[in-house]
Amino acid sequence: MTPKQAIAALRSLGDPVKAAEIHRYHKVDRPYLGVSNPQIDALVKEWRAAIDLDTRLTLAKGLWKSNTHEGRVAAAKLLTQARIRPDDQGAWELIKSWVPDFDAWAVADHASIAGQKRLVADPSRLDEVETWTTSDHMWTRRAALVMTLPWTKQNNPKPADLAARDRILGWAASYVGDHEWFIQKAIAWWLRELSKHDAERVRVFLAEHAEGMKAFAVKEAARKLNCIG
Repeated sequence: MTPKQAIAALRSLGDPVKAAEIHRYHKVDRPYLGVSNPQIDALVKEWRAAIDLDTRLTLAKGLWKSNTHEGRVAAAKLLTQARIRPDDQGAWELIKSWVPDFDAWAVADHASIAGQKRLVADPSRLDEVETWTTSDHMWTRRAALVMTLPWTKQNNPKPADLAARDRILGWAASYVGDHEWFIQKAIAWWLRELSKHDAERVRVFLAEHAEGMKAFAVKEAARKLNCIG
């Protein structure tokens, strides 16, 4: 399976009407094929079963370079896997190389989910992600929070995970004064997810930082706290 063949397979499932709808929704100028996520999932499942890791990395790289919406989504899905053997730097380096290209939330989020798996597999990679928090590129700064969402989800984190959680909350705190909508939304998303598992830590964060956040972000961050009590 080559990138050219993969794009041809995606195009064969395309719907021009749906493509126009997706383009209007995402508001980013790039080719849209009009292929649904379930259709992409089905193709990616076939490709992953038929090729080895090196070929998968080459295919993902080529699909991303196609700059089609569906191609980039498929590229991310090819690398969304909890265990990649061997988990050397190949997949992580490729995912990192995509981050400067992020320009729309859907593609960025699919790639960030792939990145989440590689960070959980090797938390030392958080050192690299921390450098993103001062990037001039808004989507790179946002990715630092979206890729680290797994650290919101432990009910009883180990000491290392608790330290990582506090470290990432420090990144979120440094973003409070950045009123770009997608950054404020990312702060709120991280806090809302954390509130399901550590409500008190979210209350402390909001007590310290809510005044500097956008009102919608504070409301979203606290949305689950009312349910928890």
